Amino acid sequence: MADTALQRKNMVESQVRPSDVTDRRITAAMSTIPREVFIPDRLAKFAYSDETLGIGPNAVMLPPSTLARLVQLADIDPGDNALVIGGGAGYAAAIVARLAKTVVALLPDSNAASEAADACRKAGVDNVTAAAGDLAGGWTAHAPYAAIVVEGGVESVPDVLKEQLGQGGRLVAIEVERGLGHAFILQKTGQLLMRRDAFQATAPLLHGFESPKPVFVF
Repeated sequence: MADTALQRKNMVESQVRPSDVTDRRITAAMSTIPREVFIPDRLAKFAYSDETLGIGPNAVMLPPSTLARLVQLADIDPGDNALVIGGGAGYAAAIVARLAKTVVALLPDSNAASEAADACRKAGVDNVTAAAGDLAGGWTAHAPYAAIVVEGGVESVPDVLKEQLGQGGRLVAIEVERGLGHAFILQKTGQLLMRRDAFQATAPLLHGFESPKPVFVF
């Protein structure tokens, strides 16, 4: 059996730290949380590879280096209530849970939510609530959120999701267009959402986050 503790250490030292991830809470979380319990057995050999993993329909795990940078961009504080959208089977939520007070992991269906809850328990993470629903609709039951992390590609962010940000809240995601992309952050100040582009990255487009199509009237 592979030494997963060593694999986690190598992942952090060779993939995460060289990607300008300086938040020690993130590197500590990634050094201790077993990534392999969050993925199907068929993908076990890729658990610590720096690549995007397709977990299921509308569910991906970003490369560790990309996820770490995205979480760092969200600037999560220990008292924050956070929402993690997508995230395969809960790994991203488990990482965020080591930074925030409470986390909702929103998955696309009840099976994925159940698997995420089980994986979090196995990993010793007890402050994540796994929920199933429309990813683009967010999860209003626990809103407002200080941080929303979208693990996957977006062309646009639905208004209903923006409305779930609290004052000073941050939403981070990866905008994609024609196969290219970059991470960005939206921060709520008053009634305004200020946007800042951060770093180049790409991710599969999540269903529900497509750009609105123009309506033609004949």
